[in-house]
Amino acid sequence: MVRKNYMTKPLDLFTTTLFPPNLPEVFKQIYYYLYSNSNIPRAERLGAEMIRILFCRIYDEIHNRNGKVFIAKSHESEQEVSNRTIKLFEKVKEAYPDVFDKEEKIYLDDKSIKYVIEKLQNYALVETERDVISEAFQAFWGPGLRGEKGQFFTPRNIVKMCVDILNPKLGEKVIDPACGSGGFLVEILSCLKGKEHFCNVYGIDKETDLVKICKAYMAIVGDGHANIFCADSLYPEFWAKEMKREIEDESFDVALTNPPFGAKIFIEDKRILKNYKLGHEWIKEPSNKWKITNSLSEQVPQILFIERCLQLLKPGGRMAIVLPDGVFGNPSDRYVWQFILEDAKILAIVSLPPETFLPSTHTKTSVLFLEKTRNNDKDYEIFMAIANKVGHDKNGKIIFKMDAKDNYILDNRNKIIDDDLPPIASKYKELVEKGTIHQANHLGFIGRLSEISNYVFIPSYYDPEIKQKLKEMEKTGKYRLITIKELVEQGLISIKRGNEIGSRYYGMGDVPFVRTSDIVNWEIKIDPVKSIPEEVYEKYRRRQDIRENDILLVADGTFLIGRTAIVTSFDRKLVIQSHIRRMRCLKPEKLHPYLLLYLLNTEIVQRQIEEKTFVQATISTIGERLYEIVLPVPTDKEIITKIMNDIPEIIKMKVEARRKMENLIRNGKEV
Repeated sequence: MVRKNYMTKPLDLFTTTLFPPNLPEVFKQIYYYLYSNSNIPRAERLGAEMIRILFCRIYDEIHNRNGKVFIAKSHESEQEVSNRTIKLFEKVKEAYPDVFDKEEKIYLDDKSIKYVIEKLQNYALVETERDVISEAFQAFWGPGLRGEKGQFFTPRNIVKMCVDILNPKLGEKVIDPACGSGGFLVEILSCLKGKEHFCNVYGIDKETDLVKICKAYMAIVGDGHANIFCADSLYPEFWAKEMKREIEDESFDVALTNPPFGAKIFIEDKRILKNYKLGHEWIKEPSNKWKITNSLSEQVPQILFIERCLQLLKPGGRMAIVLPDGVFGNPSDRYVWQFILEDAKILAIVSLPPETFLPSTHTKTSVLFLEKTRNNDKDYEIFMAIANKVGHDKNGKIIFKMDAKDNYILDNRNKIIDDDLPPIASKYKELVEKGTIHQANHLGFIGRLSEISNYVFIPSYYDPEIKQKLKEMEKTGKYRLITIKELVEQGLISIKRGNEIGSRYYGMGDVPFVRTSDIVNWEIKIDPVKSIPEEVYEKYRRRQDIRENDILLVADGTFLIGRTAIVTSFDRKLVIQSHIRRMRCLKPEKLHPYLLLYLLNTEIVQRQIEEKTFVQATISTIGERLYEIVLPVPTDKEIITKIMNDIPEIIKMKVEARRKMENLIRNGKEV
């Protein structure tokens, strides 16, 4: 059967000016309707039905362009629409017998089939910028399959960026060893459509449902010849003979993948671990180098997939892999980077915002691009970028670019999706083609391997915009730059960490136990539910030694790091949590607490705190990087005088308000 080359999009296409449907919301509406009203009450069966109908729609778009079959007209009965759809599915089965079994049927009732078609018939699913199949799968299979197994489908704009940066050539052999529903593979086929030849595309996934969907997707919108296998990529010894012949180590030019990841899923099978250096225990030597041992050690799958991709690549092959941010900054993962640097060259690292995979997971991720090579003694450039916008908000709703007056920015009367990924891909291409980046900023800048500190590969840590802003401030002569580390070394401040007391003491006394969420707008909010007994306070009183004008700074915890409060006379006694740092000005005549409080809350300092906050293990933290923060101390006496006048006035008002509130509550109790 000859298939139409309907996809003619060029490789570097990032057209985001079209208004796309909010597909997640559409699929959610369909799901809830079918779950409540259809003849099929089980969610997993509904998912299978929906996939069959979706492929009818996609088939219809490709093969029936002059006369649509997938349509529900207002005057038609439910049975007419249903019968036509069922006949269409028979054509789909005939066209793709290796994907759909002869016995497969659409079991949905007539009313439900018509409802689904009415919801989808106005959307061009093949041409949309969204990955239709993945989004339908997520809506119907829900978090049960994804979350527990660490599977989160890759948004299409991430896929496009990865493909654009790796730029697969005609004839190159490409693999996704955790292919899911085939997002990366379909994008590669679509990019090379209309050219003389197709590249060799391979995919592996161990989830049967996903493999079937991927095969169907590839067959209908691809060239029909992709090789999709149902197997465990990490365990090739268990593969079928045919698969072993088709997929050999060091036989691929390009690998792209978004492997399962999560803190709760570990590979413990020794038969798998023994095949990977990263499946072994590593020990740190006095030289700060890591050494592999003969002992096997359980490992999260995303780490093993790094090595698996490198195994599959030819020398000189390129890869892109989506990884949780912890990998890029965790001290415990530094041996992973030593391994990577021995076997590969880092081409690029692109940091993605927390909402990238929302609403599925809030895990922050980055994309790592590597070239397999053993000649890694030399210093080299690394492209880095920080994406702050990825086209949707935390609820999955599409966001559009707006001007300073909150008006939509239009291109040919179309709203433009607010997405940093297209310009990031463009800046990488600029570096490849011209050897430099004309205007370096967070959307693309050049780092060097020799500049990497302590195996920290998080782009925000090296953000050139902050460095440039600080330089400009210093140039004016109105600011003196000094790090927190220098303040400590000069004896101007001291920093101490709080303590954990155990939740068993909560609510058993009247002494406030201050947690990160209790620090708001320079104040300490007292939560009586978390108050602790006097004897617990006495245990930590001398150790913590909290005094008036001490500054409390949140150092750990999602979205709270950088918050500050100043201890007032009203805060008579308290104990602070371990995620809080107590900062004390030791020489107020040289650095007053009010000035330090002001400096910690300036925009440039808060940006530094944000950029130096990493995910380590399961919690966000600034750690020892707090000492690297640069404070722009004003040299203008008038500015300092204003700060010293305004801040105590603000604090006095806050204390007075708290005192009045407490008196009111106390009087109410007496009544």
